[in-house]
Amino acid sequence: MVKADITVPEHLEMQLTQLVEQGEFESREEAIEDVLSAGIRAYKTSGPMEDEEPSYEEDGMMGHDDEYVF
Repeated sequence: MVKADITVPEHLEMQLTQLVEQGEFESREEAIEDVLSAGIRAYKTSGPMEDEEPSYEEDGMMGHDDEYVF
């Protein structure tokens, strides 16, 4: 498995920590891997068509102010 260093907003880190504390995931690594995989699957099914550049607005991918919706 490949290791990656990422920086995420504090509110996302808090949500990941909460999911682990609630027992949804065994570890932060598992939570990050599962959430990232779900996001990629969602992007592939609803993302831009081929030859189309993604257009992300400044306030988030789906028009939400501070979160990306999967």
